[in-house]
Amino acid sequence: MDRDGILAENLQKRFGDVVALAGVDFAAPTGTVLGLLGPNGAGKTTAVRILTTILRADGGRAEVLGIRVDREPQAVRERIGLAGQYAAVDENLTGQENLRLMGLLTHLSDAAAASRADELLETFDLVDAARRPVRTYSGGMRRRLDVAAALVHRPPVLFLDEPTTGLDPGSRTDLWGVIAQLVSEGTTVLLTTQYLEEADRLADHIVVIDHGQVIARGTASELKATVGATIIEIDLADPANAQRARSALANHGLCDVETDGHTVELKVKDGSHAAVEVVRTLDGEGLDPVSLMLREPTLDDVFLALTGHVAEGPPSGDGTAGARERRGAA
Repeated sequence: MDRDGILAENLQKRFGDVVALAGVDFAAPTGTVLGLLGPNGAGKTTAVRILTTILRADGGRAEVLGIRVDREPQAVRERIGLAGQYAAVDENLTGQENLRLMGLLTHLSDAAAASRADELLETFDLVDAARRPVRTYSGGMRRRLDVAAALVHRPPVLFLDEPTTGLDPGSRTDLWGVIAQLVSEGTTVLLTTQYLEEADRLADHIVVIDHGQVIARGTASELKATVGATIIEIDLADPANAQRARSALANHGLCDVETDGHTVELKVKDGSHAAVEVVRTLDGEGLDPVSLMLREPTLDDVFLALTGHVAEGPPSGDGTAGARERRGAA
């Protein structure tokens, strides 16, 4: 029987009085991407640190490729790559020297380490900066180098803890392509991210964690379906009219007023039929919307519905779909 690339069963971890993980379960089959989502402090990074042997769990079971993390940590380390939230490279070495050193530390020959370093510098668009000290790199360049370092020894299991933090949209898209290529070649990836578009694009399966517990799991499509097949957004211009519309449309589905005060969001199952009914209802109330838009739910919507708050990711406008915090009208 094939073993999962990554397995966590009833993982538990406390830091004093703080419960970081309260019995978390998830698995990533070999050659797939598991997206681990949750707000800051939800327990994502703690789970990654346990699975990569940095922390020891207080309870539960953690395995990588069928190897118990607590019993054979060195065997696990030999089979994994890790790119954490902050670049872990030597600032006094050049980019090329960092990658060659990583190759030697993972028991590559001098020639193989040099060849692999050059290959990764090309992949991550760092050739022009290869011989510059890393202290002269921008934050995004350091981030790319850090991810490249995690790939030097071609690990079969890769842990990426918010890997695209600090990257510009173009670099982020390039890294997504690298991850997709690795997975197509059989690599198993656990990805934590605040970029919900990233999980939507890359993850075969998604687990949502909040307050150290799993609160939802499924594919991106399955999670979106929990919100509603379609979201209708209606701009009424005037906050008073938005409140009237919310009351009038309450029978059609879950209805809220967004934080801008004048936009109503309605979650429905049958978008085309509901849109007709919405127009009729608004007309009956004498309400003339500035705009009415139908859209499919995003993982931002799912995250907000599940946790009651938005992900603490970057603001919209940086190339990702930014969630907008909403409130229900009083």
